[in-house]
Amino acid sequence: MRAAGLLLLIAAPLLALAAEPTLQLARRDGQEDVLLTLNRQQVLSRQALPASLSAPLGSLWKLFVYAYQTDLARTEAPYHCSGRDREEVYCCEPGQSVDRGQALVKSCGLYFAPQRLEITPAAWRQYWQTQQAPDWLTELSRLTPETRVPVHELLRVLATLPGRDQAQNLLLDVTLNAGGDPAGALGSVLRVKTWSWHENGDAQTRVGGFAGWLSDGSPVWAQGAGTSKTVLNQYADALAAALPPPALSRTADDGCVVVKLFSRYPLTSVMRQEDGQTAAQGMLRGRYDVLFANGNRLALESRGELFLTREGDAPRLTARLTREEYVARVIEREAKTEPEEAAKAMAVAIRSYLQQNARREGECLLIDDSSASQRVAPSPAGTAARAIAARTASLVLAGTTVNYHYDNAGEARMSWLQAVEQAKSGMRYNAILAQAFPRGNLSRWDNPQASCQPLPDAEAWLRGRQRDWRITLNREPGYVATEVFAVCRLASGRPYTDRAQRRIYVRNFYSLQDRLDLTHEYLHLAFDGYPSSQDEHYIESLTRQLLLE
Repeated sequence: MRAAGLLLLIAAPLLALAAEPTLQLARRDGQEDVLLTLNRQQVLSRQALPASLSAPLGSLWKLFVYAYQTDLARTEAPYHCSGRDREEVYCCEPGQSVDRGQALVKSCGLYFAPQRLEITPAAWRQYWQTQQAPDWLTELSRLTPETRVPVHELLRVLATLPGRDQAQNLLLDVTLNAGGDPAGALGSVLRVKTWSWHENGDAQTRVGGFAGWLSDGSPVWAQGAGTSKTVLNQYADALAAALPPPALSRTADDGCVVVKLFSRYPLTSVMRQEDGQTAAQGMLRGRYDVLFANGNRLALESRGELFLTREGDAPRLTARLTREEYVARVIEREAKTEPEEAAKAMAVAIRSYLQQNARREGECLLIDDSSASQRVAPSPAGTAARAIAARTASLVLAGTTVNYHYDNAGEARMSWLQAVEQAKSGMRYNAILAQAFPRGNLSRWDNPQASCQPLPDAEAWLRGRQRDWRITLNREPGYVATEVFAVCRLASGRPYTDRAQRRIYVRNFYSLQDRLDLTHEYLHLAFDGYPSSQDEHYIESLTRQLLLE
């Protein structure tokens, strides 16, 4: 009996694990396609991708239309939303329009309808046969959500898909706009088109996932129970652990940054370490000793990214770097790579500062290496700093000016030491940034879109009322006055509070009802983490006590 009882104790957690929802993740690993099974915490199994595994296309058909239009440089009119088709909920608000890139991110099927784009079956077939695509992709009539396709063929098509670079860049917005916190776990690693469909023809049972690429361009596909957004949110932590760590390529085509090194410190000479001779002007390769006018000496290394010129009698060093290599070098010079979440927050701040303050010179950005802007390590960044830059590649803050300081936080200024303490307490990089820049939001480098339209009068009124309400509110259990918040205009729907971003969304600031809404949502924020925050009756009663009694 004792043995039987022991077997039951062992079997119970195994049965619970087996019943737990899982995610299937297929990806390219070197020359092999693999299939991983994940629960919400970890990888449960790994095997070679079975040739028999198939899945519905769902919304992925739009990605192939996007590739066709982009590769052939075809032009089309934006889709204008009239409000007469319920499918426009995936496109735009009535009276607005959506372009090709926005339509791909939002999954606007009306935009990509072949009839609207005047795509003929013959032209479609000829194009994809030239691309050596599988049969299911060559027939326009099979470009439907219910079409089941072999996953291994889907990965092969994605690996060489025309327009991949443009799509991969655009689809970073899917992670950023998914709701929940997938960007906090995944950073900028995942560049995918989400999809959802019915399980085995059952309209009541949903299956969803995504397909696209990792930031290094390798193809990936996933499927789990639920809609695509719930899948992305529920498995973000497990995905972050299962996906290979991203790496920066030294030849990555991510723009260029020209840096005037040691801009405030005159040089007297640059000498080769190998023979002690003065370096010749032009590109530098190898190890060098730099002597400054103040008597200091510095050893550095160049792999062809440093250039030696002269300004009058004085030598001058300039670095030509990719954007992400620049970010990695500033991390090494201005901060540290641990704790990781603080370093990732710093990487986003560095990249945002560069975008906002660098000058344009031809195809490159131009910025000084200086304590007045950003200090840059003159030698190649190490592995750890490059990994931090890679995990946040292309991410910037939109809607706010960005600055940072070692130990002095302030308005639109992050403190590195405070970020370190926040990371040690368990905060992710995006939450650290939200605390320092409540009016900002994560966005994509080449399309920084602010999601908060500020209401400064409303914010000023609320900050003034905080002082008036202090005596009353300090008597309430769980109340914590918060100085870190922003008030944003609500485009539609009911007022609400975004606790993660520390934002209050209200319609306006003209009427008593507007002030009631603003106070109500502030109290949700001020009691955050305490049970009364979820008690709508309590919050509303306290709101009316503060404003009406």
